[in-house]
Amino acid sequence: MIWCILIIGILLPQSLAHPGFFTSIGQMTDLIHTEKDLVTSLKDYIKAEEDKLEQIKKWAEKLDQLTSTATKDPEGFVGHPVNAFKLMKRLNTEWSELENLILKDMSDGFISNLTIQRQYFPNDEDQVGAAKALLRLQDTYNLDTDTISKGNLPDPEHQRANGNLKYFEYIMAKEKDVNKSASDEQSDQKTTMKKKGIAVDYLPERQKYEMLCRGEGIKMTPRRQKKLFCRYHDGNRNPKFILAPAKQEDEWDKPRIIRFHDIISDAEIEIVKDLAKPRLSRATVHDPETGKLTTAQYRVSKSAWLSGYEDPVVSRINMRIQDLTGLDVSTAEELQVANYGVGGQYEPHFDFARKDEPDAFKELGTGNRIATWLFYMSDVSAGGATVFPEVGASVWPKKGTAVFWYNLFASGEGDYSTRHAACPVLVGNKWVSNKWLHERGQEFRRPCTLSELE
Repeated sequence: MIWCILIIGILLPQSLAHPGFFTSIGQMTDLIHTEKDLVTSLKDYIKAEEDKLEQIKKWAEKLDQLTSTATKDPEGFVGHPVNAFKLMKRLNTEWSELENLILKDMSDGFISNLTIQRQYFPNDEDQVGAAKALLRLQDTYNLDTDTISKGNLPDPEHQRANGNLKYFEYIMAKEKDVNKSASDEQSDQKTTMKKKGIAVDYLPERQKYEMLCRGEGIKMTPRRQKKLFCRYHDGNRNPKFILAPAKQEDEWDKPRIIRFHDIISDAEIEIVKDLAKPRLSRATVHDPETGKLTTAQYRVSKSAWLSGYEDPVVSRINMRIQDLTGLDVSTAEELQVANYGVGGQYEPHFDFARKDEPDAFKELGTGNRIATWLFYMSDVSAGGATVFPEVGASVWPKKGTAVFWYNLFASGEGDYSTRHAACPVLVGNKWVSNKWLHERGQEFRRPCTLSELE
């Protein structure tokens, strides 16, 4: 009964735990070491119980032989003075010692360790969050229940092929259900929109987002693909990059998304992660009504903010962004480091503040977010892409690279095609860091516009 109670105590969710483990794979690794320590403690407890039972067993075997001999001739046995003395001694002393041995609680060390470690256990929120993450992965990546329950996650390439077939079947079924008059009306609308150069897509954003996460529905045509190039970039003849220019690759044309290769070293990545890990907390978003930061279910990750003065590496990274973009980072937000959790994601959102959010960055006093710089600090085995549902673009994580895009047009108006999302991480551990650059401080600078990067 005691053993059952101990096991139940270990397995049941504990309310004393710190919430939010499910939002960061990096912090979840600490739980592995916690459980390993508990298993070691549990084995020590089992060994102690086995040693105690072995002592009791030997004592029982010895007394079994002794009493078997004594009961054959009780009077003759106790007639021997030594036997009589030992009988008195056993019953008066040794049986009491055996009683104390049996009553001795060998679990004190284990229970003490469990009590200490319990404060670091996940709680109900973590368990529910992880369960929701599995459902999210199942929906986003079209995983059947049997596959995900057995943990046999499929090859992403296979999922892409299967998803394409489902996509075409969906389109065909949709076309059959639409009546002729509605089809004619849509045709007229499409013709008008195409003449105006507006992309045509009637799929719901959620569906477009999930398709892009699976690698489906990407709208890059061969003709547009030919206009994307790789190049060396010296940051407007910046002395730091004349002899060792940065390697650039066009990821997308409209909006222009540039990837910088080998732009952050493994050593720098580890330092940034080490600085961020102790401070990781549930990632927040700007509440459009209050302008304040708050947590949201559509953003599952933990983040930390690093200032340039904290470490030379952070300062060096900030200056690298300034040198390559031509944008002043003194008015930028601090470097945000994020680690995604189980099925970690950030659903479609804008980085810039819309007209209906005039107070979004009022406290900063640096204007709107003019551009976004995003470092990928880990490879991701499956999932975790950055997708742009409005234009059908997918950018996949690659350790040591960074992507850059402008959120605002030269007029200061927001570019709504930059609406993007971080797809759920299917397999792996995703680390990123980003820098949001603001309008203030750019008035008299000559930024490297994306047209100049062609």
